[in-house]
Amino acid sequence: MLCNLPGIALSIRKWALILLFCVPTLSMAHDIPSRVTVYAFVKPEANQLTALLRVPMEAFGEISFPLRGPGYLQFAEAEFHLDDAARVYITESLHFYENGVELTEKELRQTRVSLPSNRSFTSYEEAMANIQSPALDDSINLFWRQGVLDVLVTYPIQSDQSDFSVDPQLGTLSDQTTTVLRFLVPGGAERVFNYLGNPGVVELDPRWHQATLRFISMGFMHILEGIDHLLFLFCLVIPLRSIRALVPVVTSFTIAHSITLIGSAFGVAPNVLWFPPLIETLIALSIIYMAFENIVGAKLEHRWIVTFGFGLVHGFGFSFLFSDTLQFAGGHLFSSLLAFNVGVEIGQLVILILVIPLLNVLFKYFVWERIGGILLSALLAHSAWHWMLERGDQLSQYQFQMPIFDALFFAALMRWGMLLIIIAGALWGMYELFRRFSLIESFSNYNFAQKSKVENQPS
Repeated sequence: MLCNLPGIALSIRKWALILLFCVPTLSMAHDIPSRVTVYAFVKPEANQLTALLRVPMEAFGEISFPLRGPGYLQFAEAEFHLDDAARVYITESLHFYENGVELTEKELRQTRVSLPSNRSFTSYEEAMANIQSPALDDSINLFWRQGVLDVLVTYPIQSDQSDFSVDPQLGTLSDQTTTVLRFLVPGGAERVFNYLGNPGVVELDPRWHQATLRFISMGFMHILEGIDHLLFLFCLVIPLRSIRALVPVVTSFTIAHSITLIGSAFGVAPNVLWFPPLIETLIALSIIYMAFENIVGAKLEHRWIVTFGFGLVHGFGFSFLFSDTLQFAGGHLFSSLLAFNVGVEIGQLVILILVIPLLNVLFKYFVWERIGGILLSALLAHSAWHWMLERGDQLSQYQFQMPIFDALFFAALMRWGMLLIIIAGALWGMYELFRRFSLIESFSNYNFAQKSKVENQPS
């Protein structure tokens, strides 16, 4: 047995090293919560900007709060530690700007721990009254991770009529930090923002040109990042690679998705859980249909009609992103809506400008046009087929119920009726426009042919 002592000692040292490395890792895994929600009010008034925030205390894992018993917070000795947590985690991560200039002077006015059942952040007045009320006493048994910390910070400003923006870098509080920020505009209006992580610089009450530029950028980036929309455009371009042939198709797609995008922004789209997965499934189906049209060979002169129908579906898809970003529009809903649509169109034009020359080079030097079109379309259809199955499976998990025939149902029915009238009018207008241009083009070609025939006759 004495001969085994070195081996036993070696095993003990080995397990000690394993525990030494594992225990800190396990403790650190509990320091950062998986999800927290931050609530904030921001109010400019006279020469002062007030920020009032509520943050779950579980996000302050690196602060050693004074505790008693099994982990209850000792309120009488916690003031210094609460202020320290507010400075380290909150005030240093909030960057406010007045007319583009950062407000570097700030004062931490007050901190206060509230119970998780406290509902004072439903309004600015109630939240302010709560943070200014006496602190909780030590007779309350509150585990420190279950509390919420209210923080009051003020910034000196030049005027409450200035342009204010914020760069909230609170995303490090947890793996998934959601912030609900309410900006109280002088005069009584309120701008509500709800974002995930760090959204970058946010204009709290944007001017029309600021909202326009932001939404043009959003629309442009959305069309570039939306792979399903890009594949649909590729399907359109493969057989139609000339400007003349693409004009009616791109025009019909643009008009169609603009109609449903604008309609959704004004409440036409159904507000039910199954509608987004339905639209996503139909978008995948639109790619499959266009790809098979390219493979079997369709009448391309009528493709603008099919494109118009699928454009209505894609417009609803665009509206899902727009509804999430509508909070950044301030009081400029319609101009932001148009700007978002302009950004989408710019993105489409960039894609067409890049793709058409590449396809022309590919079909001219590397592969026969018919074979290349079939192969590319088959690849696009294959990808879209898997998307359609996945999204269809997600859609099948929802239960569909008969609507309730009440006043809200008939109001929605009237809105859909108006949308259908607009769709029918757009179809008729495009048909007449394309028909007249086709007649003009045919008449011009006929005159040119007759003139050439006369000139070529022997004298």
